[in-house]
Amino acid sequence: MGVVIPLEDSKNKQASVKPLVDLTKADMERVNQLILSKAGSDVQMIPEVANHLISSGGKRLRPMLTLASASMFGFTGDAHVKLATSVEFMHTATLLHDDVVDESDLRRGKSTARMIWGNQASVLVGDFLLGQAFRMMVDVGSLDALDVLSTAASVIAEGEVLQLSVAKNMETTEDDYLSVIRAKTAALFAAAAEVGPIVAKTDKASRNALKSYGMNLGLAFQLVDDVLDYGGKAADLGKNVGDDFREGKITLPVILSYRRGTAEERSFWREAIEGGESSDQNLERALGLISRYGGLTDTIARAQHYGTIARDALAPLPESPWKAALLEIIDFCIDRVS
Repeated sequence: MGVVIPLEDSKNKQASVKPLVDLTKADMERVNQLILSKAGSDVQMIPEVANHLISSGGKRLRPMLTLASASMFGFTGDAHVKLATSVEFMHTATLLHDDVVDESDLRRGKSTARMIWGNQASVLVGDFLLGQAFRMMVDVGSLDALDVLSTAASVIAEGEVLQLSVAKNMETTEDDYLSVIRAKTAALFAAAAEVGPIVAKTDKASRNALKSYGMNLGLAFQLVDDVLDYGGKAADLGKNVGDDFREGKITLPVILSYRRGTAEERSFWREAIEGGESSDQNLERALGLISRYGGLTDTIARAQHYGTIARDALAPLPESPWKAALLEIIDFCIDRVS
């Protein structure tokens, strides 16, 4: 169910995550070893729950950003490995918490931890991973890096609460929604990219460039995720198409379609989202309205806009394989809808 929207200006060659994967391969092996070590505990349920999600096939894009953004400035120590692991633990913790808040059944094509071990275990193991993340940050010994990542953790939590405050509210504006995803998703991308140049002890301009790159990449990434929920395939999503609709989530395709619709169509959206009338029949009508009013194509256009800002942020930095790989990641994130 759903319509795959091709990009009008998509390239003959599909962008790939492979250049970044290849460049960070050795350091990611160290990250993976540290993940296994730090997710361990004498409390048996902790590694069981943590490893269920950690081993479920995510691309680990965020820790790769940390590794790349340090290595592109010649850093060769191990601080970036610890910070990359901290970033991944922060991300994993937010997924565990998100699935409880959203009452999600699937994550990356597998049953969520809450469905297997329950909500309490999911929340508490998420808390454990956050604690381990902060221990590694302290171990690195950089107050600047600790400040960036701890601030991100606070902003992410604020974003979660903000999302709750606008949940199932069809009067949510595009600006409201951008505030949510800037906090919930983009803040961690920005922090992951910024701590690399911090530990590499490079100049403030380079640090700001990577921070801007990460923030705008994160916005583009989330907007494409919004599109995929209505225009993707379940096998690619790792969840059911239309889950955002069934959960009453306010995302940009819905906001645009609601704003542009007739009074009768807006009434439908209020019944479906605010009233929880999320039947398959209503999902089909929602897909039709989103298509009619350009909800997906215009959300893609917004993602491309933020992708361009991310690209421009890196423009002043010296050319290198690292920079080229980070630029290709922008296209990779957006090309997921093609």
